[in-house]
Amino acid sequence: MNTAHRMVDLPDVRLHCVEIGEGPLVLLLHGFPECWASWRNQLPALANAGFRAVAPDLRGYGTSDKPIGLDAYRIEVLARDVAQLVEALGETRAHVVGHDWGGAVAWFFAMWHPERLERLAVLNAPHPARFSRAVKRPRQFLRSSYMLFFQVPVLPELLLRANDFLVLRRLIRYDPERPGAYTDEDIEQIVASAREPGALRGMLAWYRAMMQRPTHTRWKTIDKPVQVVWGEKDRYLGRELAEPPREWVPDVRFAAVPGASHWVQADAPETVNRLLIEFLRA
Repeated sequence: MNTAHRMVDLPDVRLHCVEIGEGPLVLLLHGFPECWASWRNQLPALANAGFRAVAPDLRGYGTSDKPIGLDAYRIEVLARDVAQLVEALGETRAHVVGHDWGGAVAWFFAMWHPERLERLAVLNAPHPARFSRAVKRPRQFLRSSYMLFFQVPVLPELLLRANDFLVLRRLIRYDPERPGAYTDEDIEQIVASAREPGALRGMLAWYRAMMQRPTHTRWKTIDKPVQVVWGEKDRYLGRELAEPPREWVPDVRFAAVPGASHWVQADAPETVNRLLIEFLRA
């Protein structure tokens, strides 16, 4: 089964997308500091299970467009990208799967664009109702303190680029629980994405916009089926953030993966693939 790379035009940006398979559309949204390759283990599994799996480089990443200015990275804009991508791919609705920042965007997409959603799956990304409360407490505040560092102009870009992206390389190689969760080839793919002109600025703009351009749009209840998958050895997000509030997500299934880190789809790809396929087929 062949994997195709192509650029997809949205009204505001062009997104590089990797696509494989035929059937119901599944969009796979990566997090920081990855790219479409975050889903290298899920793309063929979903295709073999009868889905059309598409993993974009989200705006600011890889070879996708990288607009200048924080207003281009407000969460409303990022969620709108997902809705417009569904349409640009010729569908009216899609299953959406998100990890980390991709999971955050998936939550907001599901709240604000329900007409474009079939089912939602989120991996190690808390519902905003959980995160907004927890980050005010000392323990989660400390876990999230790197977000404050990312608000500093220029310096984070210099640190991440230093010594041929040594910080990124070490994070990707050593932060997962499973040795070899990312191969040398995987790491080079992610570093190549971050090396694209303007990519580090775009990647960090997500964090800067989160604090400097916060949303004032109201949260909404998600009435579609939701699957949450959570690597329990997440160093950045406490276990108390894992399960979304039932008042906002009434139709939720929850699966903990005890031996996996924040990078759950890399630490436990077979488990994640099974959970996703079972949920999306239901």
